[in-house]
Amino acid sequence: MEHAFATAQPARGFTLKQLLVVDALTCFVFGLLLIAAAAPLAALLGLPQSLLFYAGVALLPCAALMALAAKTLAKPLVAFVIVGNAAWVIASIAVVLMLEVTTLGLAFIVAQAAAVLVLAVLEWRARGQIRGQIY
Repeated sequence: MEHAFATAQPARGFTLKQLLVVDALTCFVFGLLLIAAAAPLAALLGLPQSLLFYAGVALLPCAALMALAAKTLAKPLVAFVIVGNAAWVIASIAVVLMLEVTTLGLAFIVAQAAAVLVLAVLEWRARGQIRGQIY
């Protein structure tokens, strides 16, 4: 009974499943936004339209993987999501360093990278919630 109680308690107010669902939904919506609005965003942010479009395209299968991780809570998928989020943050920093973005572009990149970093940290902390199934 103690084990069941321990696994049912959310960490920091959110369960791992909830965090992964939020990650999947935000990834999906952000991907659609980048695909649909690549041209106007490129002008505003000072980023190449193709970078925004293909980043959006890449986010759609990522969202599906996150949704699958939320459904199964499989250790390899959860780990892959966390590592993928960390890679996204690193890539975002690289974009800022390699391209001349507008002030709005800098704010946009930093804000989305910070949001992804927060999700990655929360998912990392929550990964042990279902000890018997994940870690």
